[in-house]
Amino acid sequence: MKSETWIFAVCTVFLVLVTPAYWLVTDSSEHGGDWTGTSALTMTTLLTAMVTFYLGFQARRMDPRPEDRKDAEIADGAGELGFFPPYSWWPLWAALTLGVIVFALAMKAWWLAIIGGVIGAIAVCGLVFEYYRGEHAH
Repeated sequence: MKSETWIFAVCTVFLVLVTPAYWLVTDSSEHGGDWTGTSALTMTTLLTAMVTFYLGFQARRMDPRPEDRKDAEIADGAGELGFFPPYSWWPLWAALTLGVIVFALAMKAWWLAIIGGVIGAIAVCGLVFEYYRGEHAH
């Protein structure tokens, strides 16, 4: 976790330096700097700082991983890393139903949004429960 903390800390320092520079570069004569971009950069700075502090606190609470130790060997990181699904069609159906819902809301076709919501609920249930039945059941 320490390497991730350092990555986010560098990003936070970069954003702390860039945000006022952006404000000064976009400064027009009467209105001040660009409020939209400066607000977005400020919020991004705060979010990266929040992630940095979270990862830093978590790194102190847990045992160092092989990636965090200087004396670690490659074999220390061996073993099972987790379960990775081989394939799934459910994310495609979930994305298509989201596209239908967004299209329906843009066209103000509420009936199509309701149909997309029902099909989307089925797609999300299929995505969540796909490893409880069928070929890849646990």
